[in-house]
Amino acid sequence: MKVRRILALTVIVGLLAGSLCGCGGQGASKRRTIGSIARESSGTEESADKPVLQLTIASNQTSQDNPYHFGLETFKEVAEELSGGTIQVTCSDGSLTEDEGELIKLLDSGEVQMVVCSPGNMSSAGVSEVNMLSLLYLFSGFSHWETAMDGEFGSAMADVILEKTGNQYRIMGYWSAGVRDYYGKIPVTTPADVQELTIRTQTSGVVSEYWTSLGAQPVNVGWGDLYDVLNRGEVDSAENDYTNLMLKEHHTTANGRYICETHHDYTTRLFIMNGDFYDGLTVEQKNWIETASLAATLQERSVTYEMMDSSKEQCVAEGAVVTDYAKMDIEAFREPAIAIQDSYADENGLRPYLEMIRRAQ
Repeated sequence: MKVRRILALTVIVGLLAGSLCGCGGQGASKRRTIGSIARESSGTEESADKPVLQLTIASNQTSQDNPYHFGLETFKEVAEELSGGTIQVTCSDGSLTEDEGELIKLLDSGEVQMVVCSPGNMSSAGVSEVNMLSLLYLFSGFSHWETAMDGEFGSAMADVILEKTGNQYRIMGYWSAGVRDYYGKIPVTTPADVQELTIRTQTSGVVSEYWTSLGAQPVNVGWGDLYDVLNRGEVDSAENDYTNLMLKEHHTTANGRYICETHHDYTTRLFIMNGDFYDGLTVEQKNWIETASLAATLQERSVTYEMMDSSKEQCVAEGAVVTDYAKMDIEAFREPAIAIQDSYADENGLRPYLEMIRRAQ
């Protein structure tokens, strides 16, 4: 599979210079550009004879073709290079656990220092504000998503997560898991086409509410079971991004052949570190880790976007029938989602966050 190779340190720093704001400057510290972090990161102290800081960073994805892998490897490359080897990084691609909840427990215990996780883990930790990211059609495209997550909204989310978890979780970067689309036994171009179809998706919350409003029937199917369930015709459809459905070969099943680009969910993943661990680092170590985190974020996003295109190509080559975004009645799909966004924000006191996202468009 075609994927972007890990960029050299000098290229990454050059690409990042001034292009993103770091997520490490939460709380009292101001957020800084990668350019200023890179300048600070060079330091003036000699690295010889310094104690080595060992970091284990992890995701729950086992495939080394997954964008997370490239993000983690880039963090390792940049952190070790900038620190002159005084930071040593071990990357775990699902080898510790494939369960995100277990990864969070390992972070809490100090067995790992950084993990990639879904926003829902922060909701479970008492940060209800992150549920905003479950709302469908919240973003109009990756450009809108990046502007929101790297700007006012992302900064506000990072601060509230740090505050509400008592400094337990510090956002070091916002990663992407692509954009989710419908795929099923029939093609759909309007909301009317999904009426009475069963769809593997969340069976509670705003995602379930959306699909139910279209007349579909959300059902719960384990990710590992979905290939067989689609192939046996026990569920009519599902929704996910091209890369994940392609890696699991869902497009080759009887009920996964038709992929329709609803683009209903531009997904967010959190690259996090324990706040107390971060506070215990030296200024120099913080600078190196923030630079490496930003480099990893750019790399993960780059691979995600590239793999979306290459995964689509592979799906089509293997027999999938794709209805492109331009042929979809997106406004008809978006309209009920906007109503759910407004209702959810007003009922939960989240209107300011919703307006931050909308202003970023």
